[in-house]
Amino acid sequence: MNFQEFIPSEVLKPYIKCYYTFESDSDTEFEDTVFPSGLMEIIFNLGEGTWETLVNGKFQTTPKIELWGQIVKLLAVKSKGKHFMLGIRFFPHTAAWFLEGDIAIFNNQVSNLSDIIGAPVKILHSQLLETPKTNSRIELIEDFLMRRLSVTHEKPLKIDKVANILSSIKRNATESNIGDIALKHGITPRYLHKLIYRYTGLSPKSFNKINRFQNSLKLIAKNVQPLTSIAYDCGYFDQSHFIRELKSFTGFAPSGFDSTNSSAILASPNK
Repeated sequence: MNFQEFIPSEVLKPYIKCYYTFESDSDTEFEDTVFPSGLMEIIFNLGEGTWETLVNGKFQTTPKIELWGQIVKLLAVKSKGKHFMLGIRFFPHTAAWFLEGDIAIFNNQVSNLSDIIGAPVKILHSQLLETPKTNSRIELIEDFLMRRLSVTHEKPLKIDKVANILSSIKRNATESNIGDIALKHGITPRYLHKLIYRYTGLSPKSFNKINRFQNSLKLIAKNVQPLTSIAYDCGYFDQSHFIRELKSFTGFAPSGFDSTNSSAILASPNK
């Protein structure tokens, strides 16, 4: 397997965390589990293989152009065949700038972006299939994203304002008082709740929980701190609170979680 990340252009840096490619030459079938990341993604499947996600107890094949909504609970996936994938990874709040309407409707599922955007993204997918070089493919994607920015409805706040609000929450992992955070930014708690939901598809509580969880994964992977220290540093009430939330997001307690052999940690978008 080969995973590579690519930096977006200066114009799109406020919106795109990275582009990436994932390539696998193995035909071996395998199952994996996707953990909550706090981010949304668009993935163009350009290889012969297929992916499936578990929906209502049954695996269903994902579309060739995937929109990954906010994953808020464990999501099982299955791989078949050889893959070449080209992905767009957004920041927690920036997918909303390219999609119209309530982005929370995409939570915990993989949607067909063709059904949402229509012909323009189908044309892009065809162009990507016909273009062999990764740099040229990224240029096509950036042109598509720039055009999407010009046609989507104008958002009420500048993107840097939203980013600053979310950064404030992420920096203060132990600060759960939404009123205090809202006061720092000169807005009401109700409006803060509305903003976070509008731009991330998550409530402030869910956003904070996923951020805590991702921070804890990074510390577990380093394997240099005891669980009590990780719990404190990540803003959990105590060690039992930390263990309970980790198990709800991964299916494992810390004692049974192998951080050295976890693709979810090694490919973590928040690393």
